Amino acid sequence: MNYFSLSLIFIGILLLFAALFTVKQQTAVVIERFGKFLSIRQSGLHFKIPLIDRIAGRMSLKIQQLDVLIETKTKDDVFVKLKVSVQFKVIKLKVYDAFYKLDFPHDQITSYVFDVVRAEVPKMKLDGVFVKKDDIAIAVKTELNEAMMDYGYDIIKTLVTDIDPDSQVKEAMNRINASEREKIAAQFEGDAARILIVEKAKAEAESKRLQGQGIADQRREIARGLEESVEVLNKVGINSQEASALIVVTQHYDTLQSIGQETNSNLILLPNSPQAGSNMLNDMVASFTASNQIGEAMKNAPKKIDKQ
Repeated sequence: MNYFSLSLIFIGILLLFAALFTVKQQTAVVIERFGKFLSIRQSGLHFKIPLIDRIAGRMSLKIQQLDVLIETKTKDDVFVKLKVSVQFKVIKLKVYDAFYKLDFPHDQITSYVFDVVRAEVPKMKLDGVFVKKDDIAIAVKTELNEAMMDYGYDIIKTLVTDIDPDSQVKEAMNRINASEREKIAAQFEGDAARILIVEKAKAEAESKRLQGQGIADQRREIARGLEESVEVLNKVGINSQEASALIVVTQHYDTLQSIGQETNSNLILLPNSPQAGSNMLNDMVASFTASNQIGEAMKNAPKKIDKQ
């Protein structure tokens, strides 16, 4: 075999490799013949005529995403930046339109997003932009679908992924939010303090009521004890006046005894002499006797009738 035959075989192998090509999954290949559109090949192994047919381009059929950053003004004159994410793909049956009708699809989509957002956002106040961001996304998707369908592109989803007002506006919004929360906190604290005051007053009133009831019960029991003591003394021949005086003197000495038991007491009881008990007894008997005499005199005195 001479060199010429080897050269023909080598050239034949090269032409065979040049004629065969593969297309990956979710990809479409555009074939041209002498610069004119010939066919669209889908995934798999394909054949083309070397030196006559050529691969003009490959189009991905996967879903793609384009992030568009837009600065615009709201109805209340606040500048805000919006980030709109557009998810799109080439329609499998319209690869020809996507390849030949539009050179820069990203630029075209960006232009439509700018147009829609700058038409919708100026109609809303800043708070409305945050609340109605889904409405903005729907408006963008509707406009893009109508425009890009003719170019062979399908708009899958549009999302407003970020809303960023001016830094001074954000600080003002944060201050307003903080003030509202502080106001609510102050109201709750005031309510809690008022409840504590009311409950404390109720507790004090209940305590005073129970304390008064206890004092009344104590005095009632003291009076009952004194009454029983007077009755016992009356049975041994001591009249009521002397019995009362004796009870008071007894309580006086009980008081002295209680004071004496306290080592750190600074109380001084006046008068305090050996004759104090005897003098107190005599004075109280005389006082009770005089009181009874005055009462009897007033009872027996003739009543004076005024004549007009």
